[in-house]
Amino acid sequence: MSEFPLRAFGRSRNSRNNRAGYSALDSEDSPDIDGGTSSDMPLNVRGPAVANRKGKRRDRYGDDPEEEDTLLGDEHREGGGFGEQPEAETVLQRSTSSNRGKPTPNDKSRTIPFHPPEKLQKRYPPNIVRNQKYNAFTFLPIVFYEQFKFFFNLYFLLVALSQFIPALKIGFIATYIAPLAFVLCVTIGKEAYDDYKRNLRDREANSQKYLVLEPSSYSGPAPDGGPHTRAVPSSSLSVGDLVLLEKNDRVPADLILLRTSDASGTCFIRTDQLDGETDWKLRVAVPTCQKLSQDSDLLSLDAEIYADAPMKDIHTFIGTFTINSPPSNSLNEVPMVQVPTVEPLTAENVLWSNTVLAAGSAVGFVIYTGPETRAVMNTSHPETKIGLLDVEINRLAKILCAVTFALSFLLVALNGFRGQWYVYIFRFLILFSSIIPISLRVNLDMGKTVYAQQIMNDSEIPDTIVRTSTLPEELGRIEYLLSDKTGTLTQNEMEMKKLHMGTVSYGHDSMDEVAHQLAMAFGASTDPGHGRHGSTVTGVQLASRGRRDMSSRVHDVVLSLALCHNVTPVKNDDGTVTYQASSPDEVAIVKWTESVGLTLTFRDRTRIELQTPNGSRMNFEVLDIFPFTSESKRMGIVVRDTQTGEVTFLQKGADVVMAKIVQRNDWLEEETANMAREGLRTLVMARRKLSASSYEEFKEQYHQASIRLEGRNEAYDRSYRSIFGTRSRSTRSHWCRR
Repeated sequence: MSEFPLRAFGRSRNSRNNRAGYSALDSEDSPDIDGGTSSDMPLNVRGPAVANRKGKRRDRYGDDPEEEDTLLGDEHREGGGFGEQPEAETVLQRSTSSNRGKPTPNDKSRTIPFHPPEKLQKRYPPNIVRNQKYNAFTFLPIVFYEQFKFFFNLYFLLVALSQFIPALKIGFIATYIAPLAFVLCVTIGKEAYDDYKRNLRDREANSQKYLVLEPSSYSGPAPDGGPHTRAVPSSSLSVGDLVLLEKNDRVPADLILLRTSDASGTCFIRTDQLDGETDWKLRVAVPTCQKLSQDSDLLSLDAEIYADAPMKDIHTFIGTFTINSPPSNSLNEVPMVQVPTVEPLTAENVLWSNTVLAAGSAVGFVIYTGPETRAVMNTSHPETKIGLLDVEINRLAKILCAVTFALSFLLVALNGFRGQWYVYIFRFLILFSSIIPISLRVNLDMGKTVYAQQIMNDSEIPDTIVRTSTLPEELGRIEYLLSDKTGTLTQNEMEMKKLHMGTVSYGHDSMDEVAHQLAMAFGASTDPGHGRHGSTVTGVQLASRGRRDMSSRVHDVVLSLALCHNVTPVKNDDGTVTYQASSPDEVAIVKWTESVGLTLTFRDRTRIELQTPNGSRMNFEVLDIFPFTSESKRMGIVVRDTQTGEVTFLQKGADVVMAKIVQRNDWLEEETANMAREGLRTLVMARRKLSASSYEEFKEQYHQASIRLEGRNEAYDRSYRSIFGTRSRSTRSHWCRR
């Protein structure tokens, strides 16, 4: 989204003789940021200052109760001017690793240059996947401990050891040791087999080959005309490597997405192995790298990436991409003033480990490896799991042991406690030890193993993997299924049920009236009786048409719903179109706008194309996207109509959040309560028009906030208050239920 500043590499407006307009080091007429000469400002301040003047919004925006916005349905109005501006804040960040200073010993944040030295790469852990529970030294001690911590096995161990005491010896020692040894051998063998299967899966993941871009150490191009690459196993990847990924490839480490095969610089990933969500997630490449002509140009970049310390949160990432000089295009170079260009990096620029590239190809920069990846940090160390059946057997063994002790004491008492009666009690305990069946554990363990194999070989549930063979019988105890994810137990189908616009409401049976009004707004010929059958328009709705043309209001609502989303239309091999998005709610909205006549035909990070009911096309330039987050509970988008040049800010979100930033929302709470009783989910849609000057000022302030490494969210809030500090005079609003 962001672009190179004209002077990011020392470019001068008056420079015409220098190569590509870049000024040489000895040039004295290069203008600085404020219009003076470059010598008026030190290089370490001038560079970040220039870099901070460009860029676009990429991350979420905070929830500020002081914000005011125009709800959809209001009269057209230009938002001209800002409210009270916060105190100016100078953001001067040193972008190079040398200027940032040495990190503290406990600070795991990192600044990695392109083509890092081997010494730097060795500071970080190897990219090895290890899910084994044991190794050659810990296997037997841990297995014995896990077995003898149960009273069932400990009881038979004590009985076997008692045969080494002459006074307690009864029969042959082998008759007591052999059954216990057999039980332990079966258990040890099962544990060894399970750990061996885990080892095979680890070896398969660690040995998977990936193509890595070689450093630019060749004088000529590669034989096939592409970049120089080498195939390396996943375990050999290091921080700073440039990895090429193809469709359906598993992401081997946490990568910064640099380039994609899609011209828009976007790609989709599947995260079901990371967070359990089956919907595809959109990821965006670094704009500077996406603009390069080919992947091999990455090898000549003088750039570096800063990343914060590893953490578990897969929805948060703070980093920056800094390019110090443009790629070399000529051998006869004039020394250039290297003015760094800084771009912010967020979670939407990162491919997490264990996700899968859903389509196309991509190039990523390894930033976290091994135990520092989000996938490993969110995975607990494998522990021995104990089923409820084993707990019940252990409890039953204690009860039977108490019974045998009582029986032994009773027999000694009946004999009158003569002689060494206490020895006789223990001898009776040993004789009665067969009451507790030692073969029970063996039979159960073998049964569990067979049960697990049948589950994996069941044709009705293909590709099922039993990761814990010690408790498959627990599936028979399940009575309730509890889920916190929509769609886990249902079909996850969303449908637009109701559209409410303040004084006008359309139900599911009257959506054809919306299509009729939309067609009238776009000038399409319709049947005069279209949409009247089954309509539930009330007298209050008819009265509202005197205040504003109904067709125009419906036009604004449907158009806003068709623009404010992150849905991408994908063409299938059979010619059909599938809407792909991370949220089924947004897919339902886009399908509804298509059903009423406004169809999404094209979407990327920079442009949205819609087809109107009369067959014409509408094009909008995407200026900024503010993704939905659990903290903000809303998402937004800034678009510019390519025909009129009008800039509009659209946002949608939960009613509890949107009610704080819209005007005259006295009816909103009441209608929300009414529809909540119907079991409907609520979405509030709002709009505000921006003047060109107000948007440019907001964009500049936001970019300065986005490249901060500390206090980024607070800086975001200040930039939002600068544009939403004024109160809108518009009063009407629109919102929808689905």
